[in-house]
Parts: sequence; structure tokens; C-alpha cells
Amino acid sequence: MKIKLYLTLLLFSLTSCNLPASSPTPQVDSATATFTPPQATTVPSETATNFPTPTETSTTTPVPVVDTMKAKVSADKLVCRYGPGANYLYLIALNHNTPIRLIGRADGNNWVLIENSGRPDSHDCWVNGEYVQAEGDISHLKVMYPDGYQIPVSPYYGATTILNATREGDEITVSWVEVIISPGKYENENMFPYIVEVWHCVNGEFIFETLGTTYPAIKFIDQSGCEKASHGRVYVQEKHGYGGPADIPWPNIP
Repeated sequence: MKIKLYLTLLLFSLTSCNLPASSPTPQVDSATATFTPPQATTVPSETATNFPTPTETSTTTPVPVVDTMKAKVSADKLVCRYGPGANYLYLIALNHNTPIRLIGRADGNNWVLIENSGRPDSHDCWVNGEYVQAEGDISHLKVMYPDGYQIPVSPYYGATTILNATREGDEITVSWVEVIISPGKYENENMFPYIVEVWHCVNGEFIFETLGTTYPAIKFIDQSGCEKASHGRVYVQEKHGYGGPADIPWPNIP
């Protein structure tokens, strides 16, 4: 009995020595909750869009056109001619302060058409607008040349024929068939047998010139820079009127 008790106690002692030690309770690292403030959201402010300020469209006011205008001669003596330039045939001369009535103007120069009535054979004629004192702006007169006025037609000579029209840079050369005017058909020794009318561009301005020449050829300048198309024509001139015109085949600017 004692031996049995001894063995029991010994067995219990050995069993107690082999029991595992109690494991320590694991330490759990508690995660620290870090508060991160939300990033401030910037609401874009409305950008004021600058729209272009509407501008008023400029409109060209039409120049008022008048049919007639009173005037008087400001020169000591003013020659009135059959065409709008100094090289046309002479009709009459007007004295200083002579009252006149303007009834038109030429397109491209400052010559004006005056009413010359009172005789059955009277003919309206042209004077240089620089030598008249008008009761208004002569640029408001209606354009009467080249379309509204007919220069007198020669009963003896017809039109010439253009032979050539060439350009070298800004210079144009025109030649035509010679027409021999008999000595008795000259108005005077200073009369040109040919009148060349040119509407051309010079220094950016579109002008009308009436050129006189004794020879069947002429040179003149025509430049770029004008909206209107340049053109011209040649008349034969004798004391009774004009033959033609012969239109110039205009050489274009390259």
C-alpha cells in the first residue's frame, strides 16, 4: 500500500514537471488612429470673360449730288473749252466776276462743265474749277464726263488705230497710225492733233489726265495701288471737232 502511494506521488511529480508553462498573453499593438484633415478643396472662382466691345460699323455717308450750282469767275480771264482739259479746242473766254452756272464735273480732275446758253449754236463748255468761286462744293456736282457729255465730232476725220501699247515697269508707251491734219484744219499753231485721255494710278491716286501730242505716240506713268482699273483712249483733233476715240488696249501690271 505504501509502495503504491509512493509510485502515485512520483508519477504526479514527474507529470507536473513536464507541463508547459503558460504562454504570455500576446500584446496587440493597437493602431493609433491618425486623423488626417481632408485637403481643402478650392472651388475655382468664375473668371470674368472679357468679350470684345461691339464697335459701330462705319458706314460711308453718300456724298449728296447736285445738278447745278451758281458760281462766278475768279480769274482775270478764263477760257471755256470743248473738253475737260487745257488741250481741248477753245470756245469762249469769260471775264472776271462773270456769273456762271455749273452743271457737272469730270471724273478724276477738277474741271467743271458750265451752262452756255443764249444762242442757237451755243455749246456747254468746260473750265478749270480752280478759277471759279462756287456757292458750294464742286465735288458734289454730278459726273458728266466721260459718260454724260459728248465732245463735238469732226466731219472730216475718223478714228485712228492703236498700233501698240507696252509697259516697262510703271511706264506705258502707246503708238497709233498717224493721221495727217491739213494746215487749214488747225485751230492755231499751238493745237495738238492728238488728244490722249488717260484714267490712271499715280502715287496711289486715281486721276484723269488729258494729254496732247503732235506725234502719233506718247508715254505716261501708271502705277499699282488703286482700286479702279486704268484705261485710256486717243482722239484725233482738228478745229471742227474730234475723230474717234480709239481705245487703248491697256497693258496689265505683271
